[in-house]
Amino acid sequence: MDIKLTASDVQKLNSKKGFLALLSKEPFNIVKALRYLDYQKKLKKLQTELIRLQTWAINNNERVIVVFQGRDAAGKGGAIRRVTERINPRHMRIVALPKPSEDEQSQWYFQRYVEQFPKAGEMVFFDRSWYNRAVVEPVNGFCTPEEYEIFMNQVNDFERMILESGIHLVKIYMSISKKEQAQRFEDIKNDPLKQWKMTKLDEKAQVLWDQYTGYKNAMFAKTNTKISPWKIIRANRKTEARANVINHILDSIPYDKNLKI
Repeated sequence: MDIKLTASDVQKLNSKKGFLALLSKEPFNIVKALRYLDYQKKLKKLQTELIRLQTWAINNNERVIVVFQGRDAAGKGGAIRRVTERINPRHMRIVALPKPSEDEQSQWYFQRYVEQFPKAGEMVFFDRSWYNRAVVEPVNGFCTPEEYEIFMNQVNDFERMILESGIHLVKIYMSISKKEQAQRFEDIKNDPLKQWKMTKLDEKAQVLWDQYTGYKNAMFAKTNTKISPWKIIRANRKTEARANVINHILDSIPYDKNLKI
């Protein structure tokens, strides 16, 4: 491959980070290494802004909720890690709730999520949320048609109450293609450090792709409201998706961009 490198490209590669980027890519790929170096530089700037956002939230007793939904293997966990890895862990939480207990099943559906809401000066990141009932649960038979309809009739009012209480709510949906999902599942199965990520639901995701699509579209049609919109992040390329996630969070919350940190 004939690759023309600029002086800036050579300078990037001729560094400790550059060598690591080159050696970490198999097969050897200069273009990918340069792209990764540019991503790392961009990520550092974005994470600095996230620290500024969090500092503003702490100083002003603001409360922030960021909801992550998306296809299985769409990269929600990786995006959340990039969002949270540099901010103060004492003022943020990542919430990934397990299957509801018997007691929780007898409660108002939203109750166990409300119990995880942020206190003053805190940011909470939901790795999947109440929107499981909009897509995952009906597709897999985990709720009745009546429970699904009740949820869909209540969710917009629920989010209006969240916003009217002064909480900042950001909703992100990470989207990948069917082909990319299949490739990521294969990678997970072949990696002993990631095999634990593969669940029974993941194993059925390709077969149920069209059913997921139908419920996803219904969710957007009903809940992509003016006061609480969805942001769809195209996530086939992980690094680009992570940067776009952070940019959207920063754009969605009116923090003081001139705050000194």
